[in-house]
Amino acid sequence: MSRSGWFEPSVPIRVEGGIRVRSKRGSIGERWWSRRFIDVLEGVCDPGRLGRGRSYARSGQVLDTELGPGLVTARVQGSRRTPYLVEIRITSYRADQWRELTDALAAQALYRAKLLAGETPPEIEDVFRACRLPLFPGADGLDMTCSCPDRGFPCKHLSAVLYVLAERFDDDPFLVLAWRGIARDALLDALREAGGTATGSGERGPGLFDVDDAPFADRLASFYEPSVSAARLRDRTGLPAPPPDLLLRTLDPPQVKARHIPILDLLRPAYRTFADGDDS
Repeated sequence: MSRSGWFEPSVPIRVEGGIRVRSKRGSIGERWWSRRFIDVLEGVCDPGRLGRGRSYARSGQVLDTELGPGLVTARVQGSRRTPYLVEIRITSYRADQWRELTDALAAQALYRAKLLAGETPPEIEDVFRACRLPLFPGADGLDMTCSCPDRGFPCKHLSAVLYVLAERFDDDPFLVLAWRGIARDALLDALREAGGTATGSGERGPGLFDVDDAPFADRLASFYEPSVSAARLRDRTGLPAPPPDLLLRTLDPPQVKARHIPILDLLRPAYRTFADGDDS
């Protein structure tokens, strides 16, 4: 304590090899999902403590983080020799809740295709909201603790971990879903299996690529006839154009490589080039 009676600000012990966020100034988080997470934090947390947390995150004071269903743990080096222990908890959804969510996501063919391609479209947050299972925690959905003596909330150690977590979400958006209780591979497997949509009776309807299989010899007379009558064909210019590599995104990826490059990584640019050629 200083002569004036105020506690002098502590200086953290500098560490080597800590986790440094890439952002050197300004906001942290580049993608919509990490910015959405940051917006939640900045709406409920003290700006001053968040600012000190950003400084900790940029100087590498966060030693490590571990993310699992419903829980993030981390160690943060402060002014004391022993690092502080941080825990951040949210609700992890049950298996039956994830079945409801995967059915709802699979019912939207474009969302399903993008997720299978490793993308997370912003609209999936609406799907979660419609199921009354929020994707991101709100102000009352974060349970955070730190072993430091600071009674402010959140302390700078918690704030630093939150910013490091946001940048981890930038690198892998599926971590947001893993925090809610489902790993990337488990989600993608569930989406591949849930290719159809649920009917009003609860039974599963046909999937996106479920078609009747008939021998070609039995279809000779009608093979080239359109499956939809001309009267039902209408102007669809108002609908968003599907991505040119939609089929590649939806089907299971073949385990084939050319010069150590996955074959899909070679085919996607070709599909896009073909589509650009059709537009010209």
